[in-house]
Amino acid sequence: MPVEVTWWGHATCTVEDSGVRVLTDPLFVRRLAHLRRRRGELPPPEAARAEAVLVSHLHSDHLHLPSLARLAPGTRLLVPRGAARSVPALKRLTDRAGLRITEVGPGDEVQVEDLVVRAVPALHDGRRLPLGPHRSPALGYVISGEARTYFAGDTGLFDSMADEVGPVDVALLPVGGWGPYLGHGHLDAGRAAQALASLAPRAAVPVHYGTYWPIGMDGIRPHEFYAPGEEFVRKAARLAPQVAVHRLGHGERVRPEAAR
Repeated sequence: MPVEVTWWGHATCTVEDSGVRVLTDPLFVRRLAHLRRRRGELPPPEAARAEAVLVSHLHSDHLHLPSLARLAPGTRLLVPRGAARSVPALKRLTDRAGLRITEVGPGDEVQVEDLVVRAVPALHDGRRLPLGPHRSPALGYVISGEARTYFAGDTGLFDSMADEVGPVDVALLPVGGWGPYLGHGHLDAGRAAQALASLAPRAAVPVHYGTYWPIGMDGIRPHEFYAPGEEFVRKAARLAPQVAVHRLGHGERVRPEAAR
C-alpha cells in the first residue's frame, strides 16, 4: 500500500498515490474571520501542488477562495454539485486562475490520471454559511489507485456510512472542530472511533482538530482543542484494535503500510 498521506492541519491533507497528488480542503492562512491558527506553521508552497483538489463542502474553512487561488493553472478542482451557483466568486476565481472545475454528487466518479475519485455522502450542513441556500451536498471522497483512501470531509456518524464508502485501506477522519462545542453533523473522537470500527480500514489518520481556534477563547474548554487526537487514538485502540492509527503533527507524513 504505497499511498503517502501528509497532514497540513485542519482538513487539509495531501494524498499521493500512483505518483498523483490529491489535496483536500486547502486552507493556507493564519487567520480566517474569527479563527486563528494556534498550532503548526503555515503549509509551505509545495502543499498547493496537486493534480486534483477535493472540496468537501461550502463552508469557508473548507472552500476557501484565497487558498484555491494559490493552485497552479490547470489543476483539477472537484466541488459539490451546485457550488458555482451558490458561491459565484468560485466561478470567477476558477476562470481567472485557470482551474478546471468539476461539480459532483454522491456516486459520481472522476478519473484523475491513474486514480479514480468517487464522491460519497456526508452527514453535514454543506451550504455556504451563514445564509446560503441548501443547494449543495456535503461530500466525502474515496481516492482509488494502488490503495483506497477515504477522506470524510466534515460528517456526522450515519448508519449507512460503511456501505456508502465501501472497502478502504486508509481513512482520514475528522475528530474535532474549531470551537469549544461540536454541533450536529460532526464527529468527535468517540464517534470517529465508532466510524472507524464500522469502516474497518487498515490504517487511519485523525484530522480536523488542533489547528484553528476562535480568537479570545484560548482559555475556554482548551481540552477540546488539544485532546481529540490523543483521545481518538485511545478509543480507536478499544473499538477498532485491528486498525493502525497514525496521529501526525502538522506537516508530518506517513506511508501507512510501511509504518505498521
